[in-house]
Amino acid sequence: MLFTRNSLGVEISPSGVAFALLGGTAAVPRLERVAFAPLAAGTVRCSLREPNIHDPKAFVDCFQGAHNLLLHRSKRLSLTLPDSVGRIMLLDMEGRFKNRAEGLDMIRWKLKKNIPFDAADTHLDYQVLNIRENGELALLVALVSRTVIGQYEEVLTTAGFTPARIDFNSFNLYRIFDRRLALLDDCLFIFFYNNSLGIMAYYNGVPEFIRVKELSGTQAVGDRVFMEINNSLLVYRERFPERNTANVFCIAPPDVASAFCGMVAESAGSEATPLQTKTAVTPGEEAPGDQESLFLFSAAIGAALRSL
Repeated sequence: MLFTRNSLGVEISPSGVAFALLGGTAAVPRLERVAFAPLAAGTVRCSLREPNIHDPKAFVDCFQGAHNLLLHRSKRLSLTLPDSVGRIMLLDMEGRFKNRAEGLDMIRWKLKKNIPFDAADTHLDYQVLNIRENGELALLVALVSRTVIGQYEEVLTTAGFTPARIDFNSFNLYRIFDRRLALLDDCLFIFFYNNSLGIMAYYNGVPEFIRVKELSGTQAVGDRVFMEINNSLLVYRERFPERNTANVFCIAPPDVASAFCGMVAESAGSEATPLQTKTAVTPGEEAPGDQESLFLFSAAIGAALRSL
């Protein structure tokens, strides 16, 4: 019998906390249980610079209450946060790094005028995606204020939890469908999730264009979102005119998923294939299996997959 273990993923957003408990294996993940607890308005407010949790006690009570519903003892978790609390960017750098520390220093120096918060307060991480023919490094860079990420870690640790991994929603949403999308030479992944619109382009399994924008108070299907998709795809095509954009995939709230994919198809000029969270996991006896129920837990499921 293959070794299996449970993995817990949690998404924190201003609207609430969503838990997803996975079992099985990375190849065949099984959804054991899910739990959601709403947060009172103002308890969590996304910010790049300021602490996000404005009522720690109410937050912890909500968090612990949702965790109790899982009937799962472990408090080690993979955490996913809205993209709006940090920044993700693709960066080209000349030359190689002697070590990771030098790489971090060079990236900080290059970005010091573009970082939206104090460079000294920045938690930064990077991944080398590719070494170009001219020797340049193509990097994926993620950064967040230490003040912001530190508060999440401190509040959860004080409550007895261990946030072993912390990531952004965009990557966890993509991770749900990674096994399917990685089979393609190139693809566009476009999502509308928790008031955020994301456009991610991958080539040979490597991201080469990422744009995520928070659109609070905006419907998934409407002129504003259509304009943002159009503008992003225009920039992408100008940057990579040789790329094929026939492989287009999208995910959006179930009640508007069909209309959203139709809007994406119109903008992309090719058919857009809808993706459903329910296809990525096998529901256990105590977990829902329908897309209407599972969409709310999409990012949390992606986070849990990272540690399965």
